[in-house]
Amino acid sequence: MKKILILGSGAGGTMVANNLRKKLSPKQWDVTIIDNDEIHHYQPGWLFIPFDVYTPQDCQKPKREFIPPGVNFVLDEVVGIDKESHTVEGKKNKYSYDWLIIASGCSIVPEEVEGMMDGWRKDIHDFYTLDGAVALREKMKYFDKGRVVLNIAELPYKCPVAPLEYIFMADWFFDVKGVRDDVEIELVTPMAGAFSKPIASSILGDIAIQKNIKVTPNFDIAQVNAEEKTIESHKGEKVDYDLLIAIPPNFGAAFLEGSGLEDPLRFVDTDHFTLKAKNADNIYVVGDATNVPASKAGAVAHYESETLVDNIIREIDGQEPKPTFDGHATCFICSGHEKAFLIDFNYEYEPLPGKFPFPGLGPFSLLGDSYLNYWGKMMFKWVYWNMMLKGVELPLEDQLTMAGKMRHTLVTE
Repeated sequence: MKKILILGSGAGGTMVANNLRKKLSPKQWDVTIIDNDEIHHYQPGWLFIPFDVYTPQDCQKPKREFIPPGVNFVLDEVVGIDKESHTVEGKKNKYSYDWLIIASGCSIVPEEVEGMMDGWRKDIHDFYTLDGAVALREKMKYFDKGRVVLNIAELPYKCPVAPLEYIFMADWFFDVKGVRDDVEIELVTPMAGAFSKPIASSILGDIAIQKNIKVTPNFDIAQVNAEEKTIESHKGEKVDYDLLIAIPPNFGAAFLEGSGLEDPLRFVDTDHFTLKAKNADNIYVVGDATNVPASKAGAVAHYESETLVDNIIREIDGQEPKPTFDGHATCFICSGHEKAFLIDFNYEYEPLPGKFPFPGLGPFSLLGDSYLNYWGKMMFKWVYWNMMLKGVELPLEDQLTMAGKMRHTLVTE
């Protein structure tokens, strides 16, 4: 019997496992997931914990609930990959494979920024971990005056829209508490504007201005001065804070170090269109573990999983993989007061106004905030638990379509 190993049972690994099990005979193919954690986290929900929209319990379920019959779940911590011998080393055992799928995600590394750990979980917080989101909730509960600064250390990082969601939700949160006039909110980013794509950046930047949120672009953080409560750029620019919301550098899994598969940030060097690892045979990559220039988000992992599974089946059948992944990303952006934006884009086309998923009909509006978009965002958690993870087909096209999108001219002064 031939073996497929999947390293990681987050969104990408779980979706791939469900789709592979449907398409490969269990009599011929053994499919095994290796993970070191029994709990599946709905990571988009962490952002909402500091605002008391979700609880930690809302964002956690046992991983085994989503692993289909006929797929083995092994609880072990991977410590290395030998691509030459087609083996994976765990702390408990060694595992051989015919095909390997790396779905090990990525995580924040705050110690990469000089001085950040000096104030970590004191006046410096994150919402990119469950513990961080819970600690930030406690910090924000009684915060009623001062400067809240959200800093993005560098690209890439998970869920590119999350910083915007946080500052927009913070505006709403402090407004409802009646202290918004006493709280300054600032986004400090290495990008040229509020977002990485010009049209969306212009529109979302205008929304920030309307909400009295300052955006400081082109800030390349060098260090945190925790004692004086400032962040400092390589050019010597300083921004002071009372509460720093940090998005530290994101790195791939530690076990990829020295594997010959990784780039300098430990993301797997991946073909942007086939999702096959560039430096090895019989290895594919999905989700946050890749270094493809697409968003690191659950919807992207969903789109990637379709290409990945089709290409593994093609190779098993003796065919060449097809370059069908186009970088498609679909993301809701909560803007506060029960409204949200929606963006849909890929490698070639940036987010544009229009309707989604049905051209001209919607019901969701692209690059315009609405109550319906917000409820779409809230409904996504149910879709995630009950459909996406289980490999249920969704009414979404894997590849981006321009139907229903309006060409938009960016006006600059």
